[in-house]
Amino acid sequence: MAHILKLAKLDPVTHDTHHLIFDRPEGFKFDVGQGVELFLQKDDWKDKGRPFTPVTLPDEPTLEFVIKSYPDHHGVTEQIGKMKPGDTVEMKGPFGAISDQGPGVFIAGGAGITPMIAILRKQLHDHGTLDGSTLVFANKTEADIIWRDWFESMVGLKTAFVVDQLGASVPQQRLDRAYLAQFVNVDSRCYLCGPPPMMDAVHTVLRDLGVADAQIIKEEF
Repeated sequence: MAHILKLAKLDPVTHDTHHLIFDRPEGFKFDVGQGVELFLQKDDWKDKGRPFTPVTLPDEPTLEFVIKSYPDHHGVTEQIGKMKPGDTVEMKGPFGAISDQGPGVFIAGGAGITPMIAILRKQLHDHGTLDGSTLVFANKTEADIIWRDWFESMVGLKTAFVVDQLGASVPQQRLDRAYLAQFVNVDSRCYLCGPPPMMDAVHTVLRDLGVADAQIIKEEF
């Protein structure tokens, strides 16, 4: 079923990422971690849908997204970054493979953090703490880290931020076997989302560390 959403507010999160707040359409239901497809209601863009994941919980009155723009692609995300209150999008969905399966190791690359935001929010809401969960969040540069302070303030959540950038205040580190072995063991439940090459590489590492496929919750592209 399709819904038309009207943008209520757009705030910057990083230099190229925005927090979009829409009025919640009546009758729309979804589970945390699920995505939707958004179509800009602008000439030449109405048939160019892209998948995004709400960061709000299913019972909240707004529908919110954190979306990274890629101006060099001259595509949908660039146009989303230029939206103003009152602009509209068509939304179709929900869909997606990631869902709340309980505490675990959340491994995200770049914009792949978005399906995990609502899951972490739900777990914190339900239990009052995120004890037993770790967020491993990889980005190109320190300036790309979405909501770093917010993640660090979440009760009980252990955080590990890594970047490709040399000289940052967080480690320059790839998500290889030696690094992930600090957080993952054979009994770990692992959430995984990010660019497909990163997901493939990390999935291989997790298997090598003895994590069964049934314990790996990931978005499928």
